[in-house]
Amino acid sequence: MLTAIICTYNRAKYIGNLLESIAANDLEKSQYEIVLVDNNCTDNTREICEAFAANHADVNFRYTTEPEQGLSAARNKGIREAKGDILVYIDDDALIDPWYLRTINEYMSAHPEICAVGGPIIPLYETAEPQWMTRFTKELLCGYLYFGDQERSFPGHRYPGGGNAAYRSEVFQQVGFFNTDLGRKGDSLMGAEEKDIFDKMCSRGMRYMYLPNMILHHIIPQKKLERDYFDRLTYQIGLSERQRTLAIGNGKYIKRLCSEAVKWCATLALLCLYTISFHPVRGWKLVQFRSNVTRGLLGFAR
Repeated sequence: MLTAIICTYNRAKYIGNLLESIAANDLEKSQYEIVLVDNNCTDNTREICEAFAANHADVNFRYTTEPEQGLSAARNKGIREAKGDILVYIDDDALIDPWYLRTINEYMSAHPEICAVGGPIIPLYETAEPQWMTRFTKELLCGYLYFGDQERSFPGHRYPGGGNAAYRSEVFQQVGFFNTDLGRKGDSLMGAEEKDIFDKMCSRGMRYMYLPNMILHHIIPQKKLERDYFDRLTYQIGLSERQRTLAIGNGKYIKRLCSEAVKWCATLALLCLYTISFHPVRGWKLVQFRSNVTRGLLGFAR
């Protein structure tokens, strides 16, 4: 059985439509459950969920709360509450296609050697996409992920997006739960908790795959495209990486610093490329991104 886990914090605007998109899936309802973890919502999330449960008596839906603030704590609550042997994390500001759960179920059933899967994350803008957006900034701000239309391993050191990933339950029995020192907490934009899990999986030889039909449509409001959000997010990406790597050891942190130097070379090369192709604003946005990440990585004040 699958457990679809939704961890939410004040996303009443989106949560009802997400639940409806899950209920519209063509997987037999006896083969999945929905566990929604309320991480101290102060809006009308509970009322919306109660209305959903009343209107969908055929859906195995459970509403629970996690008083410890933070996405990692909420995700861990979902693990403890889940009855399924495959745990599917779905972002609370997203929509899924009707074949989404069936795609995961059929693949995981046919491939017992695969421990986790992830799929494309496609932005669904509430407003127009800004002119400075590139594939790189889209991955950063929107969680954009696309590696083609064929099943494959994730390239390089890439891994499934945290809001569109399915794991076998034994993964967490072997590598442990999400690190509550990492990840978003309330309005904080810290991250790296998924990277921490997949690093541990890789160290144990656990395999994960990319499924092209496991598509998540990520809703992007205007505020995520504004400068303040951009700066806070990119800075805290660096701060998260500093915290994650130092927790492993100084060697891991130094290796990450070396990686940052390489990324700066690539960023400057892209700046030149975008400038000569008459799109300098795109290149400078990448420089802002890299500068903020580096400041966080070095532990400088924002």
